[in-house]
Amino acid sequence: MAKRDYYDVLGVAKGASSDEIKKAYRRKAKELHPDRNADNPASEAQFKEANEAYEVLKDTDKKAAYDRYGHAAFEGGMGGGGRPGGGFGGQGDFGSAFSDVFDDLFGDFMGGRGGGRQRAARGSDLRYNLRVSLEEAYAGQQKTITIPTSVLCGSCNGSGAEGGAEPTTCPTCSGMGKVRAQQGFFTVERTCPTCNGLGQIIKNPCKVCGGTGRVEKEKALSVNIPAGVETGTRIRLAGEGEAGVRGGPTGDLYIFIEVTEHQLFERDGTNLFCRVPVSMGTAALGGSIEVPTIDGGRGRVQIPSGSQSGRQMRLRGKGMPALRGGGTGDMFIELAVETPVNLTARQKELLREFEDLSEENNPESSSFFSSVKSFWDSMKG
Repeated sequence: MAKRDYYDVLGVAKGASSDEIKKAYRRKAKELHPDRNADNPASEAQFKEANEAYEVLKDTDKKAAYDRYGHAAFEGGMGGGGRPGGGFGGQGDFGSAFSDVFDDLFGDFMGGRGGGRQRAARGSDLRYNLRVSLEEAYAGQQKTITIPTSVLCGSCNGSGAEGGAEPTTCPTCSGMGKVRAQQGFFTVERTCPTCNGLGQIIKNPCKVCGGTGRVEKEKALSVNIPAGVETGTRIRLAGEGEAGVRGGPTGDLYIFIEVTEHQLFERDGTNLFCRVPVSMGTAALGGSIEVPTIDGGRGRVQIPSGSQSGRQMRLRGKGMPALRGGGTGDMFIELAVETPVNLTARQKELLREFEDLSEENNPESSSFFSSVKSFWDSMKG
């Protein structure tokens, strides 16, 4: 069954703000949560659907990709982005998206997601904007990029402790990451203030990284640019984002492609367009012209006699390759009939003679002025 539009799932307009999206999801989460709909077997699937929609629409980059490409942006395409259940979204459990709303509603009361210590924080995902030429997009290329990022501290091997020593169990929460306090009839559970929910503390922080387990560094990466990429194509490099805090999992790197404009060719999907000026004589008499192709070669085009500006001719298979395979587009040659300038006296004389003999050779002009005469006659009537 085809997926529903994410905006329809949450009941918001496409141009809705982040606050409107969050409020709409909050309503849906309360309405559809399985614990409140035990008699409705479809509620769990509907709740997961709302959870998946919110995971995408709450994130600026994911929302932009969805607005441009729809569900296809997360279905293993668009340069390796992956499905929403992977690193760029989520529909498997209720945790990721629902926690945003749960924490927003209840704050630190009951400790957010519940008891137990938090896992070491995952490193942030990174975004890199990469410009490529149309020729590079046509052929595909291996590029080396340099990104500033956080990497695992070599001095402490990511532990955050001097000499790579293991962190010790937090004495305040006994490693649970949570502390409880009695308030009247209620027991309130909060994040441990000593270890910030990690359940462990570092007595002697690493002097190089200050106890975070990571340091700032520039990293060179080799990126494979597949043939056929276009502006907006996204390439995901798993595990090439920032290192996590104190040995936490590493984030991902997302490379967004921008294909620069070309001086000769204009792109529309897999098709290319090239505007070629031709002389008035060639357009009238017909002839043959040589045109460039994106692969650096040359193509020859026959111009029929009587061609007008705007006429297009196709060179099959001379366009851009389709991303992930699927054939190659065509190149369209658009004629621009050029009026000569800086005429000599003899040229002007010949053109006047030609004009006197050309009353029957301009069908478009004759048709136009005939229509104009009919219009004026009707206005008089």
